[in-house]
Order: sequence, then C-alpha cells, then structure tokens
Amino acid sequence: MITLNRKTWTKENYQELLQYLKENADDQYKTFHKSLVPDIEAFLGCRVPFLKKTGKEIAKGDIDSYLLYNCHHYYEENMLHGIVISSVKTDFNSRLEYIRDFIPYINNWAVCDSFCANCKDFKNNLDSGFNFIQELLLIDNPYAIRVALVLLLDYYVTPFYLSKIFKILNQIQFDHYYVKMAQAWLLSICYIKYPEETLIFIKQNKLDPWTHNKAISKIRESYRVSKEQKQELLKYKK
Repeated sequence: MITLNRKTWTKENYQELLQYLKENADDQYKTFHKSLVPDIEAFLGCRVPFLKKTGKEIAKGDIDSYLLYNCHHYYEENMLHGIVISSVKTDFNSRLEYIRDFIPYINNWAVCDSFCANCKDFKNNLDSGFNFIQELLLIDNPYAIRVALVLLLDYYVTPFYLSKIFKILNQIQFDHYYVKMAQAWLLSICYIKYPEETLIFIKQNKLDPWTHNKAISKIRESYRVSKEQKQELLKYKK
C-alpha cells in the first residue's frame, strides 16, 4: 500500500508513485482524453477524480520534497503538481510562490483550467490575487496568460472588476489559439453575468475579429441567454 502523505519524499518514493499511477491508468480514457488535449503524447490515462484524491493526500505531507522529484514527464504529473499546490494548507503569498514555480510546466488547456478551478483561496484574496494576475499577463508564455484569464473568469467577474477585465481584454495582443479562446470564454462569462455592461464593450472593443466573433458564438451557446439577446448579438459580429 503506497503512502502518499509523506513527511519526506525520496527518488525511490517518487518511482513508487509513478508505478501507482500506471496501475490506476485506464487505456480507454487515455485514448479519449488524448483526443481532447492535442500535442501532448505522454499520457498514462488516469481519471481526474483519482488524480484529485491522490493530489490531496500528497498535499497533507511535505510537498517541497515531493515537488523536488516531480520530473514532469507525464501529463498526470503536471496535473498532480497543480492539485498539490492548490490543495496544500498554506498562506496565500506562499501559494503564489508555488504557482510562479508551476507556470513553466503548464503546457495545455486542461492542466491550466483544472488548476485554476482549484485555486479557491483567490476568492478571499482578490486584491493581491489580481496583482499576481497582472504579473502573469506580462509573461511571454501563452499558458501563463491563459492562467491569468481563467483565474479572472473563475473569481473576478464582479461589478468591481468588470471594467478592469474589459481593459485587460483590450490590451492582450497574443496570437495563440488557447489565449484567444480564453479571451472569448472570459468575455462570454461577463456577458452572461452582466449583459448590459458587456454589450457596451462588445460594441466598441479592440479584439481581433476571430476572438470577438468566437465570444459572441460562445454567448449564443449559453442556455442562460435569451433568444432575443442571441439574435441581437448577431448584429455586432465583425
């Protein structure tokens, strides 16, 4: 029986963890998930609930020695890294340091989005979290920028931050599919929650046509938007 909440990790312990992951992999799920996350070949096929349970157990022990041996070869290792640092009990500033170290290992939308959804303490640290998001936006890395955008849509779509989000959306000039998709997704959430304010932005934003139109498409896919609103939005396609 593997021990996950260790007081310290060794190279041998980490190899035991990799074997544990391989024993709990699902080939059918591996084939399915690989189709959703392009350009990532090193999949084992572990399901997300299993990874979450495993990561939360690891987070109860010494995560610094665990992270020291995480070799980030498999997709699941990156997922676990994100789950562990978002689950460990620590102060917010320390968590931000863990996130800074994690950013270079985020290389796909699934790790990014799953990780952001687990960063619940941004809710209670909005100001310092927003400063950190602005820091991420300056990094020349599409997934650092996507992390920033997904954190915004998960925790910051509120009346106070709405105008700040619109300003950020206008300022981003990064021609990468998963950045532009995150911009469109964020704008769609803004509209769903605050349609009047967001419609004003839609009418006069500086987004490129593809991102602008993708946002409108995502809004129109939502069951929380009326037929009349969906029809009106067609007038504002670029």
